[in-house]
Amino acid sequence: MSVLASEPRGRTTPLAWLLVLGIVLAALNLRTAVTSVGPLLDQLAGALGMTSVGTGLLTTLPVLAFAGVGAVTPSLARRVGEHRLLLLALVTLGVGMLVRSLVGSAPVFLLSSAVALSGGAVGNVLIPTLIKRHFPARTGIMTTVYTTALAAGTMLAAAATVPIERASGNWHVALGVWAALAAVAAIPWLALLRSEPERDTAGRETGIRRMLGSRLAWMIAIYFGTQSMIAYIMFGWLATILTDAGYSTSQAGLLLGVFTALNIPVSVAVPMIAARFRDQRPVVVGLVVFYVAGFGGLWAGPVSWAPLWVTLIAVGMGSFPLALVMLGLRTRTPEVTAALSAFGQSAGYLIAGGGPLLVGVLREASGGWALPYTLIFVVLAVQLASGLYAGRERHLEDERALG
Repeated sequence: MSVLASEPRGRTTPLAWLLVLGIVLAALNLRTAVTSVGPLLDQLAGALGMTSVGTGLLTTLPVLAFAGVGAVTPSLARRVGEHRLLLLALVTLGVGMLVRSLVGSAPVFLLSSAVALSGGAVGNVLIPTLIKRHFPARTGIMTTVYTTALAAGTMLAAAATVPIERASGNWHVALGVWAALAAVAAIPWLALLRSEPERDTAGRETGIRRMLGSRLAWMIAIYFGTQSMIAYIMFGWLATILTDAGYSTSQAGLLLGVFTALNIPVSVAVPMIAARFRDQRPVVVGLVVFYVAGFGGLWAGPVSWAPLWVTLIAVGMGSFPLALVMLGLRTRTPEVTAALSAFGQSAGYLIAGGGPLLVGVLREASGGWALPYTLIFVVLAVQLASGLYAGRERHLEDERALG
């Protein structure tokens, strides 16, 4: 049941505020296991004796975890309960990050990283479901809260890990602090165990099999996958694009930091705008226009205007919070939201995972950026087509009636 459903309009209960706090703290943690490793990757490889295969596996683990574990999350939620499962996910996340911060073995580091990422994968699927269940009339506002906290946690771990390592002189400490943040995030969910929603033990019809036969579910998955692919390409290759264009390493790093920071205001604005309309297709088109202008500028525009091109692409990255908003707006019930969230994100991350690798292959094969940019524009065309289908007002439960 929704904690808000029985309340008078405009009144928010203490339990609702506790849920908001729990969602914010959980969202802050969902990417820390990923973005805290990247800044220390070379140092970790040297300290742990990790081979290039090991580092490649480490950078691929997030996609594998988000896709695989995310797919089984609705089934786990039906058996365990949504609040209890999110608490277990945060504990799993924290334990995995704590163990990997203490070890000196590459295999154990990889295994504990997989454990931590599995906790994050469960949270990816569960939080949109909890928003739909507890805040059905405030999906846009709560998705804004969620995506903003997610972006803030992503930036915080990426920006603060190296300063913590330098201050402590120890990479173990720099990675271990994020386990403490996960422990803090678990506290509200301990209190929320008493308000566990009733489980839908008969919800198998809303599972993955139903999604496989749904054109709308596939379009949302493709939209989610193409925007994730663009994001992975940008985070993995933006610095190289800029240095190849003549920027220094420090200048490229600064612009990458600005690009990451801009995700926060974009995450605030896009869900609130999208949720005000029944039809999200104008927002889909607008974000793709920003992408096209930004990537076109990086490819063929003045090099000195790179900050503008990067800013335009950062606005286009609003396609990520828009995809999350669609999970709630295209469904009527929390159970179907859970199934769509699991399917859309699992299939989407599988679609996205090969993007950075393919960019590297095309760059090496062509000796330049023409082929990678061509790939990006093809991906944007697919994103536009899938977004135009997914953005039109409809609900997945009504799909058969709609034909």
